[in-house]
Amino acid sequence: MAAVSGALALSAFVVPAAHAADVPGAASLARTVQPNTVKSPTDVTHGDTKISNVVVNGGKGVVFGTTTKKTFTVTFTASDNSGIKMALAILYHGANIEDSDNGAVPNENGGAKASCTAVSSTTANCKETFTIQANQQLLNAHAGTWKVWAIAQGKDADYVQKENAKSFYVQRASKLTVNAAPEPVKKGRTITVTGALTRASWEYGKYTGYVGQPVKLQFKKKGAGAYTTVKTIKTTTGGALKTTVKASVDGTYRYAFAGTTTTPAVNATGDYIDGR
Repeated sequence: MAAVSGALALSAFVVPAAHAADVPGAASLARTVQPNTVKSPTDVTHGDTKISNVVVNGGKGVVFGTTTKKTFTVTFTASDNSGIKMALAILYHGANIEDSDNGAVPNENGGAKASCTAVSSTTANCKETFTIQANQQLLNAHAGTWKVWAIAQGKDADYVQKENAKSFYVQRASKLTVNAAPEPVKKGRTITVTGALTRASWEYGKYTGYVGQPVKLQFKKKGAGAYTTVKTIKTTTGGALKTTVKASVDGTYRYAFAGTTTTPAVNATGDYIDGR
């Protein structure tokens, strides 16, 4: 996995410029920032530099199937009363960037500084592009909350370092099925509604059952515009779902899963039941 460690990223602050050549932007930072102001891995502010408005993937979770390769952006605003000299964001999963369990993912330019466009004498809008391929760079344990480590430096050598400038979700893609039977069915008879909730396994390259999850059985009467919840049941072995209801009127049944931090919400395609 292409990665940089938190220590490498932070070396821009704490080593002489001659030894920071491998870190994009590090040489100039090392010449201007006082090492004793850094207390990794906490947030650090020196002067009036600020980072704000961080948005990952347009504000949506980054969802990966078994072999998905996805490119997405991180945008943010950096400001300083002297103007912005450089900025950089790195993505990671874990308690902090030093202890991240997946390394720390640099942008497509190998960790080069963000592309920043000045919108005033003090403020710049910055953007970076990241690419991750699930079956090569992710383990199932990496699903969940990720964080954006970010830094910005003003032209006057003020700077800010944020351990968690923004949190976002990296999620395992989900699938949900439903089947209501028998059909057609006489009114008043029992309908059995089965289905399964599965999600991508990045390690095994297939979809596997998501066990013990609450899923709603919903019904939409023929001619109605929306579903209503009939009951909530939990998935069992292999993500299986099974319950029974009484046939009353024609309509469509579906299962609906609200999602978790590791797995996005998903609705099954409805199954129409004709009552006779």
